[in-house]
Amino acid sequence: MITAAEWAIIQLSLKVSLVAVLGTLPVAYALAWLLARRQFPGRSLLDALVHLPLVVPPVVTGWLLLILLGRRGPIGAMLEEYLGVTLVFQWTGAAVAAAVMALPLMVRAMRLSIDAVDRRLVAAARTLGASRWYAFRTITLPLTLPGIMAGAVLGFTRSLGEFGATITFAANIPGETRTLPLAIYTGLQVPGGEGAVTRLAIISILLSLAALLVSEWLIRRSTNGRSHVV
Repeated sequence: MITAAEWAIIQLSLKVSLVAVLGTLPVAYALAWLLARRQFPGRSLLDALVHLPLVVPPVVTGWLLLILLGRRGPIGAMLEEYLGVTLVFQWTGAAVAAAVMALPLMVRAMRLSIDAVDRRLVAAARTLGASRWYAFRTITLPLTLPGIMAGAVLGFTRSLGEFGATITFAANIPGETRTLPLAIYTGLQVPGGEGAVTRLAIISILLSLAALLVSEWLIRRSTNGRSHVV
């Protein structure tokens, strides 16, 4: 049976992952659209920075977040002084770490979806008098919606499994920042914790598998929808 403490860990993990994805979604889409639709100096550099969390060790990402958003960091100090917001060692900090790690996957999925939209449809709408915003809202956004959903699901899955950046930036505090991966890690260090580790590992696998299946379904739906349009 799952204990009350384990249920709390699961609920915290779901909350952190959901907040991370919802907070990152508009930023990820804006970056994806910018990289897919615009040519500008520094575009390659921006693309590399967006995908940097995928290639550097997660601990390095967490360390950079600690430097920037910690209480003595340039951004973290301003947040605490002017807004009274402290991210380090808080569940919100775990959400920020998860969001940064999920951002590259979300941008990639959304960018592929935006790239697949036929620009001639947008151009035709523009020649008929539609504004840029109206053409985006009625053509680009609906056609990329499955890609947005797929990116959100991938980001949610990545957030559920985030460990290195979270433990570095938000620490491993019971009831505050101890998400599923951190709880599994902690259980492995405790004698007799195999039962809890097994239960939490199975739950992690099931949640991730369900999210991946939903993502695959959304991608297929997006591909089939575009083939019908063509």
